[in-house]
Amino acid sequence: MTDYTPPKVWTWNKPSGGQFASINRPISGPTHEKDLPVGRHPLQLYSQGTPNGVKVTIMLEELLALGHAGAEYDAWLIEISKGDQFGSGFVEVNPNSKIPALMDRSGPSPIRVFESGAILVYLAEKFRAFLPVEPAPRAECLSWLFWQVGSAPYLGGGFGHFFAYAPTKIEYAIDRFAMETKRQLDVLDRRLANNAFIAGNAYSIADMAIWPWYGQLVQGSLYGAAEFLSVQDYTNVRRWADAVGSRPAVRRGLMVNRTSGNPASQLRERHDAADFDTKTEDKMNSGS
Repeated sequence: MTDYTPPKVWTWNKPSGGQFASINRPISGPTHEKDLPVGRHPLQLYSQGTPNGVKVTIMLEELLALGHAGAEYDAWLIEISKGDQFGSGFVEVNPNSKIPALMDRSGPSPIRVFESGAILVYLAEKFRAFLPVEPAPRAECLSWLFWQVGSAPYLGGGFGHFFAYAPTKIEYAIDRFAMETKRQLDVLDRRLANNAFIAGNAYSIADMAIWPWYGQLVQGSLYGAAEFLSVQDYTNVRRWADAVGSRPAVRRGLMVNRTSGNPASQLRERHDAADFDTKTEDKMNSGS
């Protein structure tokens, strides 16, 4: 381990290194002028198929599966590795320059919503779905939703970054965040021992928020860390992850704005439900 003594005053005078070095900076605001496209549906989503982005596409597909025609949406790809999130149009929708961001144009004046948890609550209240209305179950659902909002940075920016993306493997950092990630998995495993879903016996936005992170982690599709974290030990989380992951709306949501994996699983932009049929045809024609 190399000893490091922090300077008295930190300055940004060298690249941070790693996979995302080109887009990391200590200032906010746009870096270039670029308007956002607008499609024909009331809901316009600007995102990428990362775990945070997948939360919202799952929600929208679940709403459509319930028959909420007003949940039809256009999903535009924002490639964060290319800095699309720093375009002037995107910054107007989300001044924090993070995906996902949503514009609701169904009313007399457009409404912007940013931060994935806020978008889930907004859509749940707009369509009165996947969020209980009675005080006790509503509080339980929101508590687990915000558990995810507060916990996932330790998994993503903490464990995921140092385990998978950091240019140098730092034992202390990996150990620290692996320990916390396993503690979080244990929290979920204990909760799911006596509950079908995260907030109880009903599928909700809590599941939609938590599954893209922890569900995919135990299924082996996040950071390639399933063996390292011994995810087989969390039997209740794995049962829940498989149940949620088998839902047709979840499978569709996982495809939207996806830029990695099998090309047949990527729907880089989504403008109509028929777009999934085209991907199915592509998959059949490719023999995969």
